[in-house]
Amino acid sequence: MNKKETFLANRIKSIGYAFKGALFLLKTEPSIKVQFAIGITVTAAGFYYQISTTEWLIQCLAIGLVISIEGINTAIEEMANFIHPEHHKKIGIIKDIAAGAVFLAAVFAIVAGLIIYIPKIFKILLPLG
Repeated sequence: MNKKETFLANRIKSIGYAFKGALFLLKTEPSIKVQFAIGITVTAAGFYYQISTTEWLIQCLAIGLVISIEGINTAIEEMANFIHPEHHKKIGIIKDIAAGAVFLAAVFAIVAGLIIYIPKIFKILLPLG
């Protein structure tokens, strides 16, 4: 008789699958690698410029949002390629929309980063005597 797995055991398995997927993205997707490197860079900048707790929250959310949406974009592209390997106008539109979501998230993450860092950079470059 197969004993039904507990809720906790199922959650642990789900976390394992999610971790496996995240590692797969980091190992195989060039855009995720670039975004991860940017995330590391701005994290280092956060320590250097001693950003506030609120700025850390905004920065972490922006990094997580861009990388997460890129992961969803990758999943959509993989599914579309599997369902319809040859070029198809509707599949192209679906892929463009998913890529557009990444673009929007990245633009707003850049804006958030500029709002956080421009004043700090100018404060160092142009100290008021």
